[in-house]
Amino acid sequence: MENKAIARTLRLLSQLMELHDQNPFKIKSVANAAFKVDKLPFAIKTKSLEEIAQIDGLGKSISGKVWELLQTGTMAELQDILKETPDGIVEMLGIKGIGPKKIMIIWKDLAIENIGELYYACNENRLIEAKGFGLKTQEEIKKVIEFQMAAHGKFLYAQAEPLVNKLYEDLAIWLNGFPAKPLLGVTGAYRRCLEIIEEIDFVIGAGQPQEIYDQIEQFQPLQFDRQDENTLVALSPFGLKIRLHLSTKSNFYLNWFKLTGNDEHVAAVLKISGEGPFENEQAIYKKAGLDFVEPELREGFNEIELAQTGKLPQLIKYEDLKGSLHNHSTWSDGVHTLEEMALYCRDHLQLEYLGMCDHSKSAFYANGLSEQRIFGQHQEIDALNARLAPFKIFKGIESDILYDGSLDYSDDILKTFDFVVASVHSILRMDEEKATSRLITAIENPYTTILGHPTGRLLLSRKGYPINYKKVIDACAANKVVIEINANPLRLDLDWRWHRYALEKGVLLSVNPDAHRTEGFHDMRYGILVARKGGLQPQQCLNAFSLQDISQYFHNKK
Repeated sequence: MENKAIARTLRLLSQLMELHDQNPFKIKSVANAAFKVDKLPFAIKTKSLEEIAQIDGLGKSISGKVWELLQTGTMAELQDILKETPDGIVEMLGIKGIGPKKIMIIWKDLAIENIGELYYACNENRLIEAKGFGLKTQEEIKKVIEFQMAAHGKFLYAQAEPLVNKLYEDLAIWLNGFPAKPLLGVTGAYRRCLEIIEEIDFVIGAGQPQEIYDQIEQFQPLQFDRQDENTLVALSPFGLKIRLHLSTKSNFYLNWFKLTGNDEHVAAVLKISGEGPFENEQAIYKKAGLDFVEPELREGFNEIELAQTGKLPQLIKYEDLKGSLHNHSTWSDGVHTLEEMALYCRDHLQLEYLGMCDHSKSAFYANGLSEQRIFGQHQEIDALNARLAPFKIFKGIESDILYDGSLDYSDDILKTFDFVVASVHSILRMDEEKATSRLITAIENPYTTILGHPTGRLLLSRKGYPINYKKVIDACAANKVVIEINANPLRLDLDWRWHRYALEKGVLLSVNPDAHRTEGFHDMRYGILVARKGGLQPQQCLNAFSLQDISQYFHNKK
């Protein structure tokens, strides 16, 4: 084992000791030993135990640990302390800008146990309220985590979007300098609005594609390399792979189509339509005898069959939304006041209603509402409703689902709300049977209106807890419980691949931003994108109901 590896192990041990509030003198000794070993001019592995003990800064105790590490590859003391520390907490020690003291606050005070949850908390502005943190520290942590995520070559759709929009604009301007104004389109997984993006594809249709190929060095924003005679590739500064597919103008729409849908969808359509050329994408489907299939649906499920029979869904649009449900204010861990959230919905978004669902009492880390504070919030809502009418604020709560599936308020409290979002936030490690049973118990509670972020997943950072989707959806159908499509780009949960099954069972879905500040309302657009992938229609979405209809729905549910 090399000196640097030994030093890293000792440094980790000192950090974990500090994290667990052990003897400060001992912590300093181990940390100092790590520094000394890293700077040694010789390989420590060539020395005997007695010789190691003579090295300045090591001594008998630490030399014993180093010897144990050299002989066994580990240290018993390190393994013991690792058993007491969640893997995600250990991973956080590698984040620049936060040491063990701050991680202790993140872990113990904020109940955050992995980097995915930490990134989500940064997006919710939860760190700035914690002791020793501020907005600057929070933003620095967020940037470091984003850099680590990018290093794996995968990006959230929302992370890729600004780059795609800017690159599209730059390409369009550059292409205008060529004769006959080449055609340009975004294609691939991004055009299908997949939640995780690994590369961005553009297709260019030009009168003379070779001219673009030969002059690509003149495009300043990115440095493209030639992959083959029709393809150029580049890497964005953030590590996202970019491809330009060159085509003749006459074949642009055929290639745009080919590069958009997945292989199964493309093959099924072209088997009937042939290779064209086509004047637009609609002409491809028309020749195949199919209704036009929106890009989001081209995933090789049953969209071809639906297009043949005229039964494709009329997909929901952002403009169909009439209100925003599941939002947080300063009553719990939100950034803006209840009134600020309401006015933003009414005046900026032109919505008819707002559902306020601050955290419940079990979410102590998020300033969850005690029974007494619920009464105070309801008084404020009543006063605001009198002043803001006809705009309405509905009294909701995000009630924690406890380990046994019960909600964390009594029925007497739950019945005071207009609607209840039931969500799991704690004890996420469980097997499928227990996780499924837990959710079903909550779903069967007569006061549960919406099942919030059903799997608790955080994309690119935390897998959702395992559930039997069919059993959970069937329970929602039997109990008339709505399932949330949590629109936060880190969640997008319920996964769009299960929307169809839920809709077939007659379950309503609700596109909820889980907004903790006014800007968070705009996440509903990402929820709409995945809702369209799942085939959601306006009449199947709870918050596409008018104020009158949703008021009646909540009344009937109670």
